[in-house]
Formats: sequence, C-alpha cells, structure tokens
Amino acid sequence: MTDKSEQDRVLIFDTTLRDGEQSPGATMSHEEKLEIAEMLDDMGVDVIEAGFPIASEGDFEAVKEIAVRSKQSTICGLSRANFKDIDRCYEAIKHAGSHRIHTFIGTSPLHRAIPNLTQDAMADLIHDTVTHARNLTDNVQWSAMDATRTEHDYLCRVVEIAINAGATTINIPDTVGYTAPRESADLIRMLIEKVPGADEVVFSTHCHNDLGMATANSLAAVDAGARQIECTINGLGERAGNTALEEVVMAMRVRNDIMPYATQIDTKKIMAISRRVSQVSGFPVQFNKAVVGKNAFAHESGIHQDGMLKNAETFEIMLPEDIGLAASSLPLGKHSGRAALRDKLKGLGYDDVGENQLKDVFVRFKALADRKKEVYDDDIIALMQVVSGDAINERIKLKFLRVICGTEAPQSADINLTIDGVDHQHTATGDGPVDATFNAVKALFPTGARLELYQVSAVTEGTDAQATVSVRLSEDGRIATGQSSDTDTVVASAKAYITALNRLQVRKKSTPEVRYTDAS
Repeated sequence: MTDKSEQDRVLIFDTTLRDGEQSPGATMSHEEKLEIAEMLDDMGVDVIEAGFPIASEGDFEAVKEIAVRSKQSTICGLSRANFKDIDRCYEAIKHAGSHRIHTFIGTSPLHRAIPNLTQDAMADLIHDTVTHARNLTDNVQWSAMDATRTEHDYLCRVVEIAINAGATTINIPDTVGYTAPRESADLIRMLIEKVPGADEVVFSTHCHNDLGMATANSLAAVDAGARQIECTINGLGERAGNTALEEVVMAMRVRNDIMPYATQIDTKKIMAISRRVSQVSGFPVQFNKAVVGKNAFAHESGIHQDGMLKNAETFEIMLPEDIGLAASSLPLGKHSGRAALRDKLKGLGYDDVGENQLKDVFVRFKALADRKKEVYDDDIIALMQVVSGDAINERIKLKFLRVICGTEAPQSADINLTIDGVDHQHTATGDGPVDATFNAVKALFPTGARLELYQVSAVTEGTDAQATVSVRLSEDGRIATGQSSDTDTVVASAKAYITALNRLQVRKKSTPEVRYTDAS
C-alpha cells in the first residue's frame, strides 16, 4: 500500500455552518457557530465555509469573528455572482490567515431562466464576477450551481471562463441530488480532459443526498480526479442533507486499498463534533446512521455477538476508538467520584472540561445517580449537552412542575416559572401531560411562537432511562431549538420548550435573518 505521505491529498471543505445551517430549523446562535468553527478547525478541516455574509448582519459578524479566530483552516464565505455580494464576503473573511471567496451562479437551463440570462450574458457575468473576486484574493472558488443538469458543452465553456478569470477551485455541485456515481465520475473526468487549464485548478464535488447517493457520488468524483469534497457534519443540510463528512473520511480510511487518498482529519474528534452539531441544530442523529449512529457499533444478533467476542474484526470494519468513542462503556454509579467522572469524560472525548463545568456536571451526575442504578456513557453525554447549553440568557426558568395524568381526563400541569427574576404560577389542562405543560408555560409567558417539532428519544435502555427531548419553535421568521434530558419525560419536555423560548427572545433582539438561494 502507498505510504500515506505520498498519497493524493483530498481537501475537506466543511459547509455545516452555511449549507448545513440552512436546513429548516437548524439555525445556530452566534456563539454556537464560533464553537463549531473552532471544533472544525481543531479536527483538521481544510476549508470552513463559515456562512453567507450578505444574508444578514448576524451572518456577516459570525463569519468575521470565525475568520479572526481561525488557526489553521482556510475560512471561506459564500457570495452570489454580483460585486456587492463579493465585496461583502471579502470584508468578512479578510481577517483570516487563509481565506477564500466562494462565488456561484446557476448554470442549468432551469436556473438560467430565473434571472432570464442568455448563455452569452451569463458567460460574461461569470467572467466579470470571478475577475472581481480574484482582484480581492488569490483564493477563489467558483461553483456552477445545478451542474449535473447543465448541458455539457456549456458547462465546459463556463468552467474554462472561470479558470481564465482566476478561479483556483472549480466546484461541480449536484444541487438537487440528481446524479449517480458513474455519472458523477464521468462528469468530472470529462471536464478535466476537455477544459483547457483544468490541470491547474482543484476540482471539487458538492453532493446532496436526495436519492441516498451523496457519499457514493462524492467518492466517485474523487476517483475521477476531484480533490476536494464539500460536506457537513452528520450530513446536515437542506431536504435530505449533504454528503456526510464522517462517511467520506472514514470510507477513504477504511478502504484505503481501493481509495488511496489521504486527508488531514483527526478522526478521533468525529464523535465529539457529531454530538455537538446534533445538539445545537436540534437534529438528532438517526440510530442506524453510518459511522456516528448509536447502533453503528452495536451488535445484538447472537451470531454477531459471538463473533465479536472471539474476534472484533469479524463484524467490525473500524474501531470505536478511531472516531473518538470510548473503548469501554462501563457504567458509573452513585458512589463514583469526581476523578472517575473526569476520566469518563476524557474517554468520551471531553478533554477540555474546566473546573466549573466539571463541578456543574458532577452535581447533575450525582442527582441522576440517585434516581438511576447505573449511569451509562450516553447518560453522561446527555448531561454534558445540558451543561453546554446552559450559557444562553435565561429569562425564563423552570422552578416547579407537577402533572396529573392517566386514563381519566382532564390531564393537568401545575407549573411555577421564574420570569425575569419574578416567580409566577399557573395550572392548565391539555390533551396529555406535555400539552398541559406547554399550555401552562404559554399562559405565563404569552407568545406567538409555533411548535414546529417535538421529538423524544430514550438516551439508554430501561424504564429509568433519561429521555432527550428536542423542541423547535418559530416566530416571525425566526427559528429556535431547545433540547433537554431528564428521567422524567414531561420535565425534559418543559425544559426543552423553555430553552427554545429563551433562544427566541435572544434572537428577537438581533437583526432578522434573510436567506437567499445558494449553491447547495
């Protein structure tokens, strides 16, 4: 096998903070964007697409701050094909040690019809805007949005124009998840063979998962000569999502015999960022999700378990430790001390837990251990997610909750909330204990917020398992997500609902976000 240092490098371009965040309901706060960007930088992502600076003042400030804080990653901003967008993008990214302007335009017949541009008029616009971007920075990426449904002759023409205008990376997006692996490879191969100057630029692939082939399409493009993959953590993104970073990276690592390509991703950091992105976006990772799903390393079948006990390689093609999972999942109990908890946290990938945070999670751990016989790894992770989410400005706090439920109506909730430092109490009824609880909260804190998502999942097995509840609220075009865990599902629901409400109040103070069509 070829030495890793001699293998072709594949650049990992992460767009979790741009394309991923545009998934309905996945909007992140300013602080959450900075945190995710730091984790991406730390894990070795080559290019971080930090946002769409022209979209809103909030997006601009987030991209600018990420650029200032960046250490090793190239910080990229997205812009449409006009001078105003490009200038705004450059103002946001210019503070990074390494920065990139990513400009795009839809080249397929369907997308050309939107601005009503002829092929010649669009070609001139591509030349002018890429040239303008190149005059600002020597690192310019150009994307032919909906490239997989663009006429091949015209695609070759505009790619050549973009290269001649100074683009250093050419992205070929499968915007609607339409292509298939062989077609994806053929398209990249054709462009490299036919377009003059193609050997002087990096070709990139950006695939969506509408037909479940994003990972396969991306890897096929790499096999044909693309050397950058655009992807997101957990495959987050619009509709069915984007290519998942963890899938392409681990595929090239596990099957390096047939995909002899190297990345600089520290795979041991995958699970930590997967969990954090899931938490801040409010999008739980499906249990059978490749690489990072809860069941990815679980073996329930008797035959599989027997084989695993004799030789882990029988049914496991990668080690849990390779992606940052603890090798051991031995539970803790109420007699476990701070040292044991700290050791467990390190094993779960939480290496930088400060003393104050450790103290907070230890108090919560002890309270949970009093209610549960054994506290498992997933319980600890849930506690850490609660502690990490506590930094929001809490106008509303849950002080007391009692519910009455059962087969006899009505179900009721008696709740006491501290709102702006003052205690308020109310009792409400509803169609079940959760509905009654939410009605009580709304009575004490009237709002026009609409419940967009209510999702419950068990953290571990057993009747004493914690429940993790995700709540998504929308109001006046703003979306906020709250998540909480508790052994009492109704309590977890109340906390998640209140967290989402608190986040909505914070976002009301900021400039309303305006989202534009992008190069997804």
